[in-house]
Amino acid sequence: MNNIVKGILLMLISSIGFAGMTLFVKLSGDLPAIQKTFFRNFVSAIIAFILVIYYKESLFGKRENQLVLLGRSIFGTLGVIFLFYAIDNLVLSDADMISKMSPFLVIIFSAIFLKEKILPFQMATIITAFIGMLFIVKPSFSIDAVPYFIGVLSAVFAAAAYTLLRVLGNREKFYTVVFYFSFFSTVTLFPFLIIIYKPMSGIQLIFLLLAGLFATVGQFGITLAFKYAPARDISIFTYSTVFFTVIMSFAFFSEGPDLYSLIGYVIILSAMLYMFFKGRKLTF
Repeated sequence: MNNIVKGILLMLISSIGFAGMTLFVKLSGDLPAIQKTFFRNFVSAIIAFILVIYYKESLFGKRENQLVLLGRSIFGTLGVIFLFYAIDNLVLSDADMISKMSPFLVIIFSAIFLKEKILPFQMATIITAFIGMLFIVKPSFSIDAVPYFIGVLSAVFAAAAYTLLRVLGNREKFYTVVFYFSFFSTVTLFPFLIIIYKPMSGIQLIFLLLAGLFATVGQFGITLAFKYAPARDISIFTYSTVFFTVIMSFAFFSEGPDLYSLIGYVIILSAMLYMFFKGRKLTF
């Protein structure tokens, strides 16, 4: 496999991880979003810490990479906070659609700051996937503009974080990068957790720990993916989370897609397959 194919496969693994995270977060029930986010990042920090110690690597990375690591962590944390705000204040489909803007922004940021060339067929595939996403989420922009602005900011910050992952490349071990972000997020969110903490049952705690475990798989996958391949080649595969989420939703909640969503899935799957087979013919 060339590096593009490796990046694609890692992005698919990441999507499975984030879909599993979404499932267990939903199963955990009515808990504050900050509380759910804290436990997700706390578990990721522990797993990444174990890997860093096992491989005898640096917990906080090299001195020359501190600005990039810190920027990735700040942008990532802000992206999560703003995303939860958007979810709490918008129609869920609207918030979801806005969050899906981040892959497009990653490509733009990578082209501007990393000088990564965007090929015509790649741009066409990204646009096709975006059209498919509109069929799925069926946005209905109908409420105050401020939450939408916050939602856009969440996508901007997430894209900035992913772009910085690409900047890091092979300069840091992936588990160091994940630990740095997870530790930073956990410490940052802890004061808010103290303020809004809501008592949990045993099963709720288990679900949140499982959410953290799957989130770690997602974080490792996406961190490694951007290490292997340019954003323009693999960002589209973040949309595969939709398919895995639908399967889990149907299995656990008996929720199935409507006709428009099915059309969107076909469009996105077609774009993904086209990008995959074109990527296999390229050398990195």
